[in-house]
Amino acid sequence: MPSESSTAAEQAAWLGRNAVDCLPQGGLERKLASGRPLRVKLGIDPTAPDIHLGFTVVLQKLREFQDLGHKVVLIVGDYTARVGDPSGRSSTRPVLDPAQIDANAATFRDQALKVLDADPERLEVRFNGEWLDMTIADLFALLRTATVAQILERDDFAKRLTANEPISLLELLYPLLQGYDSVAVRADVELGATDQKFNLLLARDVQRAYGRPEQVIMTLPLLLGTDGARKMSKSLDNYIGVTDTPAQMYGRTLSIPDSSLDNWYSMLLGTAPPDGLGPRDAKRALARAIVQRFHDRAAAGAAEEHFDRIHVRRQAPDQMPVVSVAADGAAVHLPTLLARAFGVSTSDARRSLAQGAVRIDGESVSVLDLPGVELDGRVLQLGKRRFARLRLLDDQDPA
Repeated sequence: MPSESSTAAEQAAWLGRNAVDCLPQGGLERKLASGRPLRVKLGIDPTAPDIHLGFTVVLQKLREFQDLGHKVVLIVGDYTARVGDPSGRSSTRPVLDPAQIDANAATFRDQALKVLDADPERLEVRFNGEWLDMTIADLFALLRTATVAQILERDDFAKRLTANEPISLLELLYPLLQGYDSVAVRADVELGATDQKFNLLLARDVQRAYGRPEQVIMTLPLLLGTDGARKMSKSLDNYIGVTDTPAQMYGRTLSIPDSSLDNWYSMLLGTAPPDGLGPRDAKRALARAIVQRFHDRAAAGAAEEHFDRIHVRRQAPDQMPVVSVAADGAAVHLPTLLARAFGVSTSDARRSLAQGAVRIDGESVSVLDLPGVELDGRVLQLGKRRFARLRLLDDQDPA
């Protein structure tokens, strides 16, 4: 990695080494050659409460800019989230509850700091409600910076028009709002995933219309989700969150298909899979590295031991929640017990029982009711990863 004293050309080559686009050509080197700290922008809409590993790809690139002496401007899109980013969408996004957006936004800064340097000289966190709560006159001025034809050139919109799918006026406004963010924070560089390319380029037009220097744009590839087929997304339930437990991170990483190893190693670790390791061992090494990055080395070792205990040696974990069972002589209804122990619905619990996915002390059970006195001290298991120790209440136990 180059240092702050390296030439602009060396720094630009390093920063752009794994980017898909860095536009305009030579623009990043020219910005770096100015010798001043650059303002490097990333906007994140808080449409979900947690950041997943896919977000960390661009966060890691921001950290590289920080390590070279530049300032990251992290924009929490509390206003743009109310519009909804149309990127990659074939339909209009549902309207989000403002209270939920605000709650999600409150978690983003802390989670982003798992990757970014919190030094105020290197990080500025802004909410775009600061400037997007604008007067109608200011909004009209913004709308004059682009044409309808220009916005409809966007691939997402063009496909939806062809398919006669509706496009809301709010969605047409979204790229302009994101572009105005770049004006408000005086962005020199803006980062995003490849599906953000249109928005990032349009921001250059908006900056130019406001008489501001145009930003360099850098797009980064998308991390595949745990399904190995689509980009990582909470809405697709194929993600690993940065606040997941070590055991969850480790186990979900091992679930990725072999075909995703090159993508995950390259984008999360910046390397290729180790030579000489088969897919199984390469996934284990990857899982340990991810857990260590977001937790620590001890947590990575414990997560691996936990996985092996349950999935390799087929043993129950050392620690598990305790669930009480009444000792009044009545039968215990297992769907109700499963719902209380693991937070599933009783209908899902019945299906799990019918499918042989419920075990007690390792033995499959399919009946709906069992005597409570037979359950004291035994281990209830749902699927491969959920366990609870059953404890019989007696008359002396508090209600």
